[in-house]
Amino acid sequence: MGRIHFFEFEDQQWFPSAIRNYGTDFLQYLSNKTKLYKPAVPIIEKALEEAKTHTIIDLASGGGGGLLWLNSELKKTIPELKIVLTDYFPNIPAFKHISKKSDNFTFVSESVDARNVPKELEGLRTQFLSLHHFNPKDAKAILQNAINSRSAIAVFEAQERSFKSILAMIFSPLSVLLTTPFIRPFKLGRIIFTYLIPIVPLFVLWDGIVSCLRTYSVDEMNGLIESLENKNNFNWEVSKLKSGPGVILYLVGIPKP
Repeated sequence: MGRIHFFEFEDQQWFPSAIRNYGTDFLQYLSNKTKLYKPAVPIIEKALEEAKTHTIIDLASGGGGGLLWLNSELKKTIPELKIVLTDYFPNIPAFKHISKKSDNFTFVSESVDARNVPKELEGLRTQFLSLHHFNPKDAKAILQNAINSRSAIAVFEAQERSFKSILAMIFSPLSVLLTTPFIRPFKLGRIIFTYLIPIVPLFVLWDGIVSCLRTYSVDEMNGLIESLENKNNFNWEVSKLKSGPGVILYLVGIPKP
């Protein structure tokens, strides 16, 4: 199946920010509880070492993804680790909540465009579960901006265009209903728009299925790299690995010395 770039509610300017935040909060909670990115730990450690940095600049952070759990694992080998959360639509309540959980987190309150990252944000750029939000032109712009800034970048996706991934997304509304009471910070609106007016489960269902259809394959990510200017100034690694019953697709680019 070819990549299909249907719209996601989360990407729309008109979509209510509170509802968007409830969706990204759910993804953050689930990612941390399931240790979704456990297989990515050695990849991130290697990227930080090769990039000679202890700082992660997380782009398109949403509600923080699985970064709380990842942070606890990475700090075992990198105690100096710092993580900066950013997003085009920053989820400030979630960012504040995560920053209170661990003092090595900071965040940028203003909108940050992954295609044109401010120069003062220096470190390993990461994207978790977000590259699929960008069409090929914008995805290439993200990678090209990293090359132009000589900034290392590591991109991870936790689904692919497969029946198995889509089937998992079909059951996502049930996960939303079961986990919502445990998501923090507590929001009355989250309860209302999950159980009384079930917008959140339906929007998570739609966006989850579309995310699978939008996800770049390993070959397609390699194709993005091939179209970049000065791509040979970086060492690239693109691959796929198992994560429990699912998969992790990843792309890592590190500037050559």
